[in-house]
Amino acid sequence: MQCLNCLMRSNLLNYNKYTNLQSEALCDALKSTCHHLKVFQIKAFDLEQSLQEVTERYEKEKQKRKALHNSLIELRGNIRVHCRIRPLLPFDDAAGHSQDRQRNFSEKVAYAADDETVLVKCSRPGHASVNKTFQFERVYNDLESQDAVFADVAPLLTSLLDGYNVCIMAYGQTGSGKTYTMLGPQLEGNLAFAIEEESELGIIPRATQEVFRLISEKPPGSYWVEVSVVEVYNNEIFDLLAKDSCGKVLSVKRDVVTTREGKSDVPLLTHETVENASEFLHLVNKGLQLRVTHPTLVHAHSSRSHLVVTLTITTVVFGDNFGTLWEDEQTSQRLNKEASFTFTQKMRDNKSTSSSRASSPVQLEATEKMKQVKTKLQLVDLAGSECVGMSGVTGAALRETSFINRSLSALADVLGAIAEQRAHVPYRNSKLTHLLQDSVGGDAKLLVMLCISPGQKYLTESMQSLGFGTRARQVQRGQVKKKNFPVPSKGK
Repeated sequence: MQCLNCLMRSNLLNYNKYTNLQSEALCDALKSTCHHLKVFQIKAFDLEQSLQEVTERYEKEKQKRKALHNSLIELRGNIRVHCRIRPLLPFDDAAGHSQDRQRNFSEKVAYAADDETVLVKCSRPGHASVNKTFQFERVYNDLESQDAVFADVAPLLTSLLDGYNVCIMAYGQTGSGKTYTMLGPQLEGNLAFAIEEESELGIIPRATQEVFRLISEKPPGSYWVEVSVVEVYNNEIFDLLAKDSCGKVLSVKRDVVTTREGKSDVPLLTHETVENASEFLHLVNKGLQLRVTHPTLVHAHSSRSHLVVTLTITTVVFGDNFGTLWEDEQTSQRLNKEASFTFTQKMRDNKSTSSSRASSPVQLEATEKMKQVKTKLQLVDLAGSECVGMSGVTGAALRETSFINRSLSALADVLGAIAEQRAHVPYRNSKLTHLLQDSVGGDAKLLVMLCISPGQKYLTESMQSLGFGTRARQVQRGQVKKKNFPVPSKGK
């Protein structure tokens, strides 16, 4: 019995030793694991830091590259081209076709690969799918907002007050989102755009707000703004702000001519003076009521004309002080008061007579110390190119389509002639190109906003638009000229 107890004690001792050894081994393994985990955590943290540094360096280099690219565009006079891909919409489904064909038509084939590249999946029955890419200054995917689009446009507006003309035009097939991009959402049953939808406002109202914000930072009375609204319909120009003897706004046919200086001009065009963005939006909405639209199978409110909204900014510059700081506070206040008083008085006199005029409504007397410099901001919502078979138009609408396609073809011919540096550029082949001659020909910083429909149904039209944008990017017009401000005098 005693031997048995001794054996049990011996076994228990051995078991305790074994479990202790096992526990120690497990503790050592756990410590080793913890150590390795800490090492991995340190390495992961270092990698995250390195990745963050590389990302920051990449973003900085990207911004530098963009700045250099923009400088190169400025020097060459290249046309900036941005591309916006709209989302798939309910009307993209092909009604009246089989379910399989509807699915193919509504399939998404155009994507924003990154913020500078459009990827298009081209496929034909019996052929392998081919991916094509197009490079532009900026590409917006279908989720990017109106804010994002305007953020890249806004820097151009500063150039207006620096003495440069600026032109922004939207190009694309019908139903691709041009009018939404330029104006914003249209009110149901109304050609006007919804002013209340602040976040949805397009480039035209936002640009005006930004222009007046920039002007508010300048000396009072040193700037004033006029607006004109025209449409090019069936190769004819119509003034959308003209008024009859009772003051009612109506559409009046005008003509475009070339001045002795070689610039395009529309005689008798109505210019309305506006003092803030609200007045501007009110006038543009009046003009939009007269714009020609017609429903098609592609778009229920298809624009049948090209819309051109022009802001003319007149800068009052004091020759002895331009480009330098005011020499003293009293001089600054005196000159500002003179300009502000003269401007206000002229405005009152002008508004008490007539709002429709052929020339500038406010003409300050140009003196040795007071000069005027005019710059223009042209905002263009082009009518969409159309495939007649797809839009289903007939009669008068078919004639409209013919004029739209011919004018857009004339625009492409003009860009082609400039790109090839031909001696003759066919501006007069269309009233549209004649009207936009100065902007397209190199007298303005020009941005083309391509609008693309992403569905397979519109693949041919989207490829045509992307091809137009690619050719436009290659046009070198020479450095855009700055309007001549008076040279500051060096001595009293």
